[in-house]
Amino acid sequence: MSVMILTLKDPAGCGDACGCGDADPPRVPVLACADALRAGGASVDLVTACSDAEIDAAMKPVEAGDAQLIIAAATDAEIRAVVRRLVRRYAPAPSKRPGDLPADRTIFDLPPLAVLALAPAVPNLVGLLDLPRDPAAVATAVLGAKLRRLDLLRHDGGSVTLTGALIGGVDAAGNVGSWRGRVEVDDTVLSDGEEPVLACSIRNAGSSEVDGLPLVTHSDATDGLIEVAVAVPVLKRRLFREASVRLEVRRARGRGVSVTPRDSDVPTVDDGVAATLNRKRSWWVERGAWATYTGVTYSDATVPQT
Repeated sequence: MSVMILTLKDPAGCGDACGCGDADPPRVPVLACADALRAGGASVDLVTACSDAEIDAAMKPVEAGDAQLIIAAATDAEIRAVVRRLVRRYAPAPSKRPGDLPADRTIFDLPPLAVLALAPAVPNLVGLLDLPRDPAAVATAVLGAKLRRLDLLRHDGGSVTLTGALIGGVDAAGNVGSWRGRVEVDDTVLSDGEEPVLACSIRNAGSSEVDGLPLVTHSDATDGLIEVAVAVPVLKRRLFREASVRLEVRRARGRGVSVTPRDSDVPTVDDGVAATLNRKRSWWVERGAWATYTGVTYSDATVPQT
């Protein structure tokens, strides 16, 4: 068995003609996992990438089936960066849809991967999906080749969402604000675009909250559905008393969700990546499109929640 441990590096620390030859020495968890893999009879390649092109080049033996993949990561964003590149390779053009592609999918199955947490940092994804944390346990999972298939969210911005996205809620300064936008889950309208929205949470795994307010209370990365919650301030009028504002949380689940902002530069955080939303964006489920190595057998295909 051949295994690649891929580490991403911030391109800001690279030279003009970087091939990541000046990459930092491998982190202790990477070396420990490599030692455990070699002790189990595997050959190991340690690869560092700092750009999309370098990720694509590193993925060639994985795509060919010649190597198993471990992503050494400190954040969900690093894992997503690799999965996003794989999706681009495994997604046929809509005009050339193959006949053997499942009816509810736009991409073929992605190669399985393992996540190696670069302790002391641990990607949220590891806890949400109950993945192995110890380098030796990650090696054991890969050597044992036990897989769990998981849903993936694609969106029309050209990327993917592994765990969840939050639209609005808290801005870059840490202030809670509101925005206006239309939010639809399949045929259910959660906000018509005329009322203020505090936050919209889109989840594929785990739960979410804003300033202590529960939004999505549970989501399962194996059920083929997106969980969506919208928090809306509602004015409550009372006879002979001053009006008060309460927060109403509306929830729905479905195969797809679209968010059409009426305001500009609405803050978003998608798998830990901060950005702004200025136009309509749609997410949809790719059921069972990716897989992780796990040392645990889930007979009921349930992803544990934290």
